[in-house]
Amino acid sequence: MSRNPVIQGSYDMNVLREPVLRALIHDLNLSEGSHGLDNACGIGLQAIMLAEEVGSNGYVTGLDISMEILDTGRKIIDDAGLSDRVYLRQGDIAALPFENKTFDWALSIDGVGYGPGNTLHYLGEMKRVVRSGGMIAVTAWSSEKLLPGYPELEARLGATSPGIAPFISGKDPALHLSRTLGQLRKLGLTETAAKTYAGSVFAPLDETSRRALVSLFEMRWPNVESELSQRDIDEFKRLCSPDSRDFILNIPEYYAFFTYTAFRGTKP
Repeated sequence: MSRNPVIQGSYDMNVLREPVLRALIHDLNLSEGSHGLDNACGIGLQAIMLAEEVGSNGYVTGLDISMEILDTGRKIIDDAGLSDRVYLRQGDIAALPFENKTFDWALSIDGVGYGPGNTLHYLGEMKRVVRSGGMIAVTAWSSEKLLPGYPELEARLGATSPGIAPFISGKDPALHLSRTLGQLRKLGLTETAAKTYAGSVFAPLDETSRRALVSLFEMRWPNVESELSQRDIDEFKRLCSPDSRDFILNIPEYYAFFTYTAFRGTKP
């Protein structure tokens, strides 16, 4: 398994994400035989779902900036027997390396909308490379409740700099991820819509789900101690450390949920 934390986290988290993303992708109603762009594709797990959705005559092009991630993705796609229908390419989401009107649709999952970059510009690039009548969609992690019984601690963790991700402190409110509908409309897209999908997990946890949740804790709240009181630090370590006797995943009534939100529009 890769030592790259992004790659490892993508592997581990897939058991939680896949059912939600499959439902979301199905609702996009991608045309059989269409050719689409998976923008910021990561290790290609969602590209496989997209390829299955568009059928044996369809194609998916995945784009990511990291060659290490793309190399991992190519192996995953080859192992899935889809290397003839899924092509991964290196490139920057801020300057897509494709001609105008190349694709029937363009989608970004956990990519566009994250971080401090200009989301409106990224969406404009997606619009540029999609044909008239094609769909543009952005999908992002939008909320979670992972610490049942400890709402105050979870609220304080959520208010830390890492804890608000994928939202960004200080970003222009008009460019905030949760206001993507306005950005799509500003670009002239029609039939704009948003829908939120929920995933859940509960005890007893199998080893795969447990590993995924441990990875999720690490991804959601890295290096938060400097922004917490000593009391909250002690409680956080007690509840969220796998080697703690009181690790929250050990409680027999453990339950958690998370949401993904999809924003979409049609290019006139």
